[in-house]
Amino acid sequence: MRTLTLRQLRSVQAIYQHGTIAAAARTLGLTAPAVTLQIKQLEEEFGLALFDRTSDGMQLREAGFAALRAANAIETVLRGLADDMDAIRGVRHGSIRLGVVSTAKYFAPRMIAAFRQDHPAIEIKLHIGNRSDIVQQLRAYQLDIALMGRAPTEFAVDAIFFGDHPLVMIAAPDHPLCALRDIGKDRLLQEPIIIRELGSGTRRSLETFFASIPDALDRNTVEMGSNETIKQAVMAGLGIAFISAHTIALEVEMKRLVVLDVADMPIRRQWFAVARSDRVPAPAEAAFTTFLTRKGAMHLPLLDRLYPAKAADGGGTD
Repeated sequence: MRTLTLRQLRSVQAIYQHGTIAAAARTLGLTAPAVTLQIKQLEEEFGLALFDRTSDGMQLREAGFAALRAANAIETVLRGLADDMDAIRGVRHGSIRLGVVSTAKYFAPRMIAAFRQDHPAIEIKLHIGNRSDIVQQLRAYQLDIALMGRAPTEFAVDAIFFGDHPLVMIAAPDHPLCALRDIGKDRLLQEPIIIRELGSGTRRSLETFFASIPDALDRNTVEMGSNETIKQAVMAGLGIAFISAHTIALEVEMKRLVVLDVADMPIRRQWFAVARSDRVPAPAEAAFTTFLTRKGAMHLPLLDRLYPAKAADGGGTD
């Protein structure tokens, strides 16, 4: 592969992103014939077709995906090299493409603000999405670091713990369950339960909680796709819900939601900073990861503030 060039690999990236050679050419500042030539040279080099030419545009084949992965990896290394050169020159700037799952959007801006107090010249580009979106972007080298509760297993990653993630059951302040203590699973299942969509980390944790009761979540449950919608539904009296404690601090403080006293809750999970293990982190990324491990937990909502009744009673679970 002595004749392989960055321009050829960037042509693969651009066609994948935009779907057609014409659109890719505009993005790259080249002519369509020039981009076509880049792809033709690559296919001749490999002896394999990279794309299927269809009526819906250019579709990557297996060999094309392999070339795309290599192109993304090389771009990541080159970004890291640029940051390394800046650091050697004494320039402490750089950029981080940070992805966060939707639940983490409630504290991520606070963390970014705190980090930039010490590193004002480092730019952080924030991407928010559901777990599958963030995992896919991380897989495609479109993110440098992702904040999530469960690291992907589909590809090799490094996951660094930076804080606890409690999950709780909530209700409207006038709900009958608010007056009870040590509520059991059977009693919870007598109420409509609003749950997250399949595949979410919160949904998976709730399924584990009710694992001893067959088909528990196939009963009186309503599925909703966002924390904000779930909170509004609970405040409207449509049911109780299982949710990240980090998403409800404001509503609890304003007495619009109450954390129920449920046996074996809160369920404690963990937050991780996740990065692909096959790439070298740039200095800016290393600085952000160091910040998270040292100070990240300080910028998570404190759980005891959400449990005024248990704090007064001295009870609760650890």
